[in-house]
Amino acid sequence: MNIILLSGGSGKRLWPLSNDIRSKQFIKLFKNGDEYESMVQRVYRQITTVDPNANVTIATSKSQASAIKNQLGEKVSICVEPCRRDTFPAIVLAAAYLHDELGVDIGESVVVCPVDPYVDNTYYEAVGKLQKLAEEGNANITLMGIEPTYPSEKYGYIIPESGDNVSKVREFREKPDTETAKKYIEQNALWNAGIFAFRLGYLLDKAHTMIEFDDYRGLFGKYDTLEKISFDYAVVEKEPSIQVLRYGGSWKDVGTWNMMAEVMADTAKGKVILDETCGNTNVVNELNIPILCIGCRDMIIAASGDGILISDKERSAYMKPYVEKIETEAMYAEKSWGTYTVIDVQPGSMTVKVSMRAGEHMSYHMHNYREEVWTVVSGEGKAVVDGMEQILRAGDVITIAAGCKHMVEAVTALDIVEVQLGDEISVSDKIKFDPERS
Repeated sequence: MNIILLSGGSGKRLWPLSNDIRSKQFIKLFKNGDEYESMVQRVYRQITTVDPNANVTIATSKSQASAIKNQLGEKVSICVEPCRRDTFPAIVLAAAYLHDELGVDIGESVVVCPVDPYVDNTYYEAVGKLQKLAEEGNANITLMGIEPTYPSEKYGYIIPESGDNVSKVREFREKPDTETAKKYIEQNALWNAGIFAFRLGYLLDKAHTMIEFDDYRGLFGKYDTLEKISFDYAVVEKEPSIQVLRYGGSWKDVGTWNMMAEVMADTAKGKVILDETCGNTNVVNELNIPILCIGCRDMIIAASGDGILISDKERSAYMKPYVEKIETEAMYAEKSWGTYTVIDVQPGSMTVKVSMRAGEHMSYHMHNYREEVWTVVSGEGKAVVDGMEQILRAGDVITIAAGCKHMVEAVTALDIVEVQLGDEISVSDKIKFDPERS
């Protein structure tokens, strides 16, 4: 299978664990054996269990690329959007990437799925059927619709021509009220979960009629000029040759804390104590201090460096507008080389714990507006500062002046406390270099 996973999200609905850098699909609340895993790790494991030869490409924003590399390494291809332009541009860019960069033939079929449903393996078995239906060529687009379990107001609906397992699509309907949803379900309607398949050549031909570009690199270069529009509006709802496959297996959208609580591996994670009077309460604690819960019922409690949430489970679904009023920098990020945790922020300084995996290295870079002081806490590594190499061991301290090119390579697992000093401390103050040419 050729699968494009769409990985987006603003990081508001599972605050404070999620943020603009770490969306819900990267939070490790599930388990594979005794080890915690994230949604993106779970999804990749399920896909490759069903089809060990699956080619997986994740279409994502620049801010999420490092987290994907951290959690999946080189197992998947990553198509990075230069900026966010909605699902139609993202899918076209990924399709061009598959053809021009990865060499996928235009005659092959491609399946597009969101990266964050909670499903069992039957879902990805159905995805395989979806690809075969696209290969048969009886329709230009083949959708997979979810059989509704209740008259939801949260999803759009696909109205098929019949209740057959595979049917032509009669029409699409936007998110309805409950009574209208009941009428749709009486017509064999399905939830539209954004899962579809097509021949690669079909989409590229369609894209060329709507966007002027020659190839992937040309499209990448003009990406910020593209119209923000969803794939449904741009293509699906205007396509006359379209069919839908019914999926009646397990499927959950875990976009809110009350839904996540139903599927997360443990009732409590981290330093948490719940007394015997607590009930139906889930706690996730990423802080290195204990949380004690007494008499808590029907609650979600989540704590991280970004903040603390204490909420009734049902009300947690309505937190987004309140979270949008909170203006803080992300205090934790997963990088391709390890993790980055903000310990303290003061005027003119920021203190960060850098944890690197053995064998990994940072990019060779410099900062124009800040000085950095590194203190090695544990492990061994190598620093390169303006071309000069230095061995790093526990207790070593290095000062990096503004304007100095530098990088760190971890020989073993390496922990460093980094103090950033300057009037302008910003993630945008970073210039990367090729170490071979510097």
